[in-house]
Amino acid sequence: MWFKRIGLFLLTNILVVVTISIITSVLGIGPYLDANGINLSSLLVFCFLWGMGGAFVSLLLSKFMAKMMMGVQIIDPRSASGVERELYSRVERLARAANLPMPEVGIYHSPEVNAFATGPSKSSSLVAVSSGLLQVMDNAEVEGVLAHELAHVANGDMVTMTLVQGVVNAFVMFFSRIISYALSTMVKEDLQYTVRLVANIVLSILFSILGSIVVAYFSRTREYRADAGGAKLAGRQNMIAALEKLRRTFDAPEDERGGEALATMKISGHSKWMALFSTHPPLEARIAALKNSGY
Repeated sequence: MWFKRIGLFLLTNILVVVTISIITSVLGIGPYLDANGINLSSLLVFCFLWGMGGAFVSLLLSKFMAKMMMGVQIIDPRSASGVERELYSRVERLARAANLPMPEVGIYHSPEVNAFATGPSKSSSLVAVSSGLLQVMDNAEVEGVLAHELAHVANGDMVTMTLVQGVVNAFVMFFSRIISYALSTMVKEDLQYTVRLVANIVLSILFSILGSIVVAYFSRTREYRADAGGAKLAGRQNMIAALEKLRRTFDAPEDERGGEALATMKISGHSKWMALFSTHPPLEARIAALKNSGY
């Protein structure tokens, strides 16, 4: 359901890492880090600062990018009516219960059953839902979804995932540069620059993909926490009802669930290997965890 949110974030960071690798190679920054071959400690500090910097730039831009890429229409409470007014009021009530500043609330037009929360901080967050979700879910289920997303905000998950991504970025840059440097020493001197540049780009992409497994693991643990937080805010039955509706929606024939909008979300159900890259645990596992909890 929330594949695009994490997927776009990871893609942005992969591009940041690759871009930085190209720039540092073209500008010849390597010699400044390495007086006698390669200075590991200096390189690690350099990669850490750039890796974390790229992740936090992505976080700072997350709300703006989400609005632009998803076409989110922000609800103005002064002029809202009908469904929009009701959605805004629900978020307002849940945010108050969670002791959160009121986030921006928006709707984007899509047949997919989707919702997300984003933003650089608790005081500057956005909660948005798709028009498809509002059409498919009843009031109790919508309440569960909104509570889940606000729990992400309350738990500081955006910042937590940024820190995880920043560390992954740092190690991606670190190891790709070390290995590409080692590979360049195995060829003729006139080919070393080209080999180092190409190897650095290829290894950055490869390690970023592997690093996404680590990021996805942390994301799955945060989803369980958000489910628990959502159950506290909206009630366990509403949270379970929302997940059950999602499960039934995923199991429905494609023409009954909005075309291909949900196809990417079922990928973890078909392959154990692809499950490693899933940002969300299986719905069945999430439902079982809530049923076994005391919330």
